[in-house]
Amino acid sequence: KLSLCSKLCFAIGGVPKEVAASATAFFLQIYLLDVAQINAVQASMVLFIGKAWGAVTDPVVGFFITKSGWTKIGRLMPWMVGCTPFLMVSYFYLWFVPPFISGRFIWYLGFYCLYQTLITCFHVPYSALTMFLSTDQRERDSATAYRMTMEVLGTLVGAAIQGQIVASAHTKKHCPITQHPAFPLSQPQKKEVYMIAAGVIEGVFLVCTVVMFLGVKERDDPYSPKTEKQMPFYKGFILVMRHGPYLTLTAAFLFITVAIQLVQSNFVLFCTYAADLRDHFHNIVLTILVSAVISIPLWQWFLERFGKKTAAFCGITWIMPFTVMLVLIPNVVVAYVVAVSSGLSVAASLLLPWSMLPDVVDDFRLANPYSKGHEAIFYSFYVFFTKFAAGISLGVSTLCLEFAGYDTGACKQPAPVVYTLKLLIGAAPVAFIVTGLMILVLYPISEDVRLRNKVCLDELRSVSLMAA
Repeated sequence: KLSLCSKLCFAIGGVPKEVAASATAFFLQIYLLDVAQINAVQASMVLFIGKAWGAVTDPVVGFFITKSGWTKIGRLMPWMVGCTPFLMVSYFYLWFVPPFISGRFIWYLGFYCLYQTLITCFHVPYSALTMFLSTDQRERDSATAYRMTMEVLGTLVGAAIQGQIVASAHTKKHCPITQHPAFPLSQPQKKEVYMIAAGVIEGVFLVCTVVMFLGVKERDDPYSPKTEKQMPFYKGFILVMRHGPYLTLTAAFLFITVAIQLVQSNFVLFCTYAADLRDHFHNIVLTILVSAVISIPLWQWFLERFGKKTAAFCGITWIMPFTVMLVLIPNVVVAYVVAVSSGLSVAASLLLPWSMLPDVVDDFRLANPYSKGHEAIFYSFYVFFTKFAAGISLGVSTLCLEFAGYDTGACKQPAPVVYTLKLLIGAAPVAFIVTGLMILVLYPISEDVRLRNKVCLDELRSVSLMAA
């Protein structure tokens, strides 16, 4: 059994990653275009290559974690603690505008790739840590619910910090009613507010990592004999990639994650240029996230009562009619109604995959009881696939804006850009969500299968402990 303190400290450890992810998801694209003022093609390359690089580093980090030995503070904790100082530095310089102009593309590409590498070194071991908190499925599910609540709260904090601090950089007061559409004399102030926000988020990284380090104890799972030799990485990788439930779950949430990423990355641009909500976007974002935080316990109760697969279908389909409604009726009242409703789906899309993945790992453990130590492969390649797909969608969406005629630094965008933003917020996410849910129909781990696996694994643990 896990104490409340352990669950909270574990959950707090996931906050900084989500704070930074929220800030970059909602604001990095508009920052590169309107503050750093690199062109849309360069911005799309930064976003895509950075995401792709981050995706590639996931299995690499997973490989090195499987080769890591146990230390006094665990097998995973040294990774998270060791990378945090470097992660803070790289994050700050991602939001710093260098004094030179011609090399800014290389600057942002370099620091975004470095940031993605270091956040991977933190996030992969943190995700895999779920399997080393407890052998009890209920306790792991409970810890995951705490984690998701705190991570959505972290997303809220990230959007609040970034949105409230930098909102002044994108309001109408920077758009004078003249023939010239550029932002005059506002660039130094805009650069400064983004650096302030980055500094605050650095502090969140430091505090939360220290709390997690002090409050979480990593435990090995004795479901197989400790004397069993570890299987080589490539053989473990082949076994994992042949495990049907893992492939189904990953493919389904790959498409769902792409849909959520499209909405996140283009939402601020949509509010600014397509819906005339530039003075409200930061509060709308906060409304979405507050709704998500409040609804996490609801979905935790729902999945315990009706099953995780049912919860996934009910929760994620909820967002589709409301995103379309915002595109068709872009006014303030509708925007806030949509924000409250969309928060329910955001919560479900965050909670369900991380709650279902441990069940997939348990199913694999039962099918391969003498193949131990592959938890990092499951988590790192899940993040790899979803991150790579999100990177492609983000890069392609930015290129679509370039082809539509996006005018960097302008207060008003041409009609094709407005139309493109509406497609990226409405039709495209709906298509991806429908595809993901169709794949999720094939997911084989029902509640009966999950409970059967639990009983069988408990028997294996008992036999292993008696043999030891």
